[in-house]
Amino acid sequence: MGQFSLFGPNFETSQSKPVGSTYQRIRVLITVKAAPNPSETYGETVCIAALRLDLDNPGWIRLYPINFRELDGDSQFKKYDIVTVEAKPNTSDPRAESWRPRADSFVVEKQVKGWDRRMSYVDDYVEESMCDLINGVRDHPGARSLAAIRPKEILRLDIKPHPGWTPEEHAKITRYVQQLDLFDVGPRTALQAPRFKAWYQYRCHLATCPTHRQGIYDWEFAALQRRFNDCDDEGLKRVIREKFWDMMCSPKRDTIFFVGNQQAHPRSFIVLGVVYPERPTLRSRS
Repeated sequence: MGQFSLFGPNFETSQSKPVGSTYQRIRVLITVKAAPNPSETYGETVCIAALRLDLDNPGWIRLYPINFRELDGDSQFKKYDIVTVEAKPNTSDPRAESWRPRADSFVVEKQVKGWDRRMSYVDDYVEESMCDLINGVRDHPGARSLAAIRPKEILRLDIKPHPGWTPEEHAKITRYVQQLDLFDVGPRTALQAPRFKAWYQYRCHLATCPTHRQGIYDWEFAALQRRFNDCDDEGLKRVIREKFWDMMCSPKRDTIFFVGNQQAHPRSFIVLGVVYPERPTLRSRS
């Protein structure tokens, strides 16, 4: 298990969600911005994972739903920003970390720059067994659903064409784009599907680990494809591999995966983000 301080998290204890529907202003460090997905109500939604910095209630928190593109400039935030936001427990989601934010209440305090400063917040939450996390959810569906996992060995990055949105997702996008809203300042634009999907396969530190294959749902993964949209397919795959494999998973990096499960499939975890500070000792990579 990762090292944590005297006041760090207890991985053996499940978080409990407060009872009630009152918004609270909370202070968090943004660690994850997941790639946007189609939504009939919001057009597109982004799931945010963060670490609560409130001394009386530290730990993981999931903020959802958020239409990030519709936040005004002062409310838009980046990964590793410290922000305050009004949020309340999400009563429709049994996962303890899930809260519903008030979209117009985000206030950005500052950006935490540099891996050393960022890791001073994250280090206490790093774990080494993905298997234990999955087993916990299998035994108790309300168990922890967010974590930072340090793999023992990263085996491969698989990249395949994205099949495009499903007919149901297309319908959600179309209905949203065609809606009129008095507060819209311009025409709504449809969310475009990325050209590629990708998965990491890795082995965690549990001796009997059968390996894990988890899809990448990181905002950076989708944004990278938009930035290099002019590349042909082979060129874009090369760009993805250079960043998400050659750089992020280099043996010179202390690679850590931010993972989370899906409400509809609690045993299915995905990679929501990657932490990759340099480190002095080398780790083997296939």
